[in-house]
Amino acid sequence: MKKIRIAQIGMNQYSHAPEIFYTMKLHPEVFELVGYALVEDERERCAEKIDKFFRGYPELSLEEILNDPTIEAVTVETDEIHLLKYAQMAADHGKHVHMEKPGSQSLADFERLIQTMRESKKVFHVGYMYRYNPLVKEAIERVKRGELGHIWSVEAHMSRLDNKTTREWFGSFCGGMMFYLGCHLIDLVLLLQGLPTRVIPLNTATGIDGVNTEDLGMAVLQYPNATSIVRAGGCEVEGFLRRQLVICGEKGTIEIKPLEADFKSPEKEYMMHTRSVESLLQEDGKRERTERQSEPFQRYESMMLAFGAMVRGEIQNPYTLDYELALFRTILQCCGM
Repeated sequence: MKKIRIAQIGMNQYSHAPEIFYTMKLHPEVFELVGYALVEDERERCAEKIDKFFRGYPELSLEEILNDPTIEAVTVETDEIHLLKYAQMAADHGKHVHMEKPGSQSLADFERLIQTMRESKKVFHVGYMYRYNPLVKEAIERVKRGELGHIWSVEAHMSRLDNKTTREWFGSFCGGMMFYLGCHLIDLVLLLQGLPTRVIPLNTATGIDGVNTEDLGMAVLQYPNATSIVRAGGCEVEGFLRRQLVICGEKGTIEIKPLEADFKSPEKEYMMHTRSVESLLQEDGKRERTERQSEPFQRYESMMLAFGAMVRGEIQNPYTLDYELALFRTILQCCGM
């Protein structure tokens, strides 16, 4: 197997930069990690993470990464407000790009990036890890096969309990928590139901601790004969364990809750498992109820291995450029933009 020479651009404070680099280190048979570059003011803000996760790997300048033709791929993992800036630089230099979700908030910049990737025919891959959650992935496939019939509602929740500093940081972008975490949920709704006919943003500030950013995200997505809801909060006690996806169809209901729960493992970090309950209507009108728990899985492993397979040309990216653009537009609508 040909190794992919890859480098990371950026270390973000609140998202998945450390985890992505760690996960690539788990697979030296796939990724030849060349090094990393720090951008913006990351050296000061992320000093502890840099020392822990990048130790033993060379720090490169941004120019060294971009101008080295042997580095064929990059992970762009700086803060959300800067993502499109550096992803565009990598795209302009002909790199395959894995970018932290969801991108900065400029639609024009996202459209330009998509066009550059379309022309280069390189892989553009975005870090929506729930696409690779085993029970979520299976549920989406079953919906597409029609096993639940007409889907009349999807309810997606993703919350946690954040401190005051983090919730103040949500003010860095319009929509706050909806942009930061709600984007994961919007992705799932679109994968299950397609594009909505109407989006109603209902984001607000809880005012807890005097914080006035939009730390409670909520949006309604309307479809013909269907209404779905996404909700993401930063003030919910035990919010992580109440993360859930509920898919309601005419032939049954699937509830995945929690979407993920920590699974302690001495071998790998970021191990998870998830559970589902489904109730399906049988031909005789009776209901069959099934409960399942997934095998343990590393949160980012399937995602990054899929990116590697895409770069090597072994599989096609099922999330097309057109889909990523439509998703980004819907995210901005849900943020009230």
